[in-house]
Amino acid sequence: MKIGIIIGRIGGVDGVALETEKWIEVLHRMGHETYIISGQYEERAMNPEFETLVPEMSFFSPESYWGQKKAFFYPDSNEDELLEHIDLYSKLIYKKIIDWAREKSIDLLISENASALPSHLEMGVAIKKAIQKLGLPAITHDHDFAWERGDRYVSPYKKINNLVEDTFPLRLPNSVHAVINTHGQKTLKKRYGRDSVIVPNVMDFDQPFGEITEKNRCLHRNLGFVCTDILLFQITRVVRRKGIETAIELIHKLDDQNMKLVITGNYNDDAGSKYYMELIEQIHKLKLGNQVTFAHHLFNNKGLTSHNSDLNYSLSDAYAQARACTYFSTYEGFGNAFVEAVLAKRPVFVNNYEPVYWPDIGSKGFKAVMIEDSRLTDKAVEEMKEVIYNEKLNREIAEHNYALGKKLFSYDTLKEKLEELLYLALKSF
Repeated sequence: MKIGIIIGRIGGVDGVALETEKWIEVLHRMGHETYIISGQYEERAMNPEFETLVPEMSFFSPESYWGQKKAFFYPDSNEDELLEHIDLYSKLIYKKIIDWAREKSIDLLISENASALPSHLEMGVAIKKAIQKLGLPAITHDHDFAWERGDRYVSPYKKINNLVEDTFPLRLPNSVHAVINTHGQKTLKKRYGRDSVIVPNVMDFDQPFGEITEKNRCLHRNLGFVCTDILLFQITRVVRRKGIETAIELIHKLDDQNMKLVITGNYNDDAGSKYYMELIEQIHKLKLGNQVTFAHHLFNNKGLTSHNSDLNYSLSDAYAQARACTYFSTYEGFGNAFVEAVLAKRPVFVNNYEPVYWPDIGSKGFKAVMIEDSRLTDKAVEEMKEVIYNEKLNREIAEHNYALGKKLFSYDTLKEKLEELLYLALKSF
């Protein structure tokens, strides 16, 4: 079957782009052909036979940027002018989607979050009209919804709010929903009476990952530490919801000069570096300057493994040298970093983050020291110490979690979910 994938950008490290790449790989293994239409191919060479660029579909295009700015951030324009803008550019994108689908003889469409979150109004409207016109079966891969973002997608204009309500998420009779967590499934059913299939984020458990190599053996030294130091890794971006302050507090409570915390992600998404500076102040106050390091300059965060590995370390290298991983997030749509640690056979210390961790991951039987409301109790810290210093327990937890992760969050799981979605989509057609 020829499957057309509609996505605002692909090739980057955001969750939508990463999971889309996995869907494409598994769809290929299932024998399907995939064709992509996108507004941006980020650090990715395009194959014109299978990949089509529509610049107006980019989140960073002037068309989308102006629409978002005037609809939600700086509504200083006439409402009718804004609606005319959305109508004009949605028609332009609509025509390009129609032409692409017909040229490629697409049999089924997948909309990657573009029909769930109104972060590109013109594209969302265009997709809805194109699916109606083409009459093709469609799957909407809904990673997150407008109501999960507070007032981010609430406009002072009534007609814009009506457009958002009418368009996002897409609710056509020839479409079916894939959501990434139980909360999304329940909310979609409660709000709109729409059924959905939960498709968790997955990893390829058939590829080596987090293994010690000649290259990463010297990672301690390049981080400014000695080989006898114990490394805990925070393998996330530096944004407030990642709860990095709790990981720093843990280093303080462990009270071991050989215990180090390595934070691999950058703070590019931290507006004004405000959160980053708060962490620096915390490190200074607790006198942990020689125990906590921000090491984004050493790590290639563009993927789990590096092919140009002479330049820097991959995330696989980071996991290889981690005694355990900290993941004290307060909110996640799913939690890739947890599953990555499971794949790398490394224990995880986790906050019971909303709305996903316990319903979709923790309750499945994974062994992890879990805290509530970001509070590091004495009991939790003692349990973490036992995992860190007891190598036998450390290995047993890692092996248990790996076996469970392979059963629940592997490409085999994704294949089963995609087979179900394709069946439901074709049935609705």
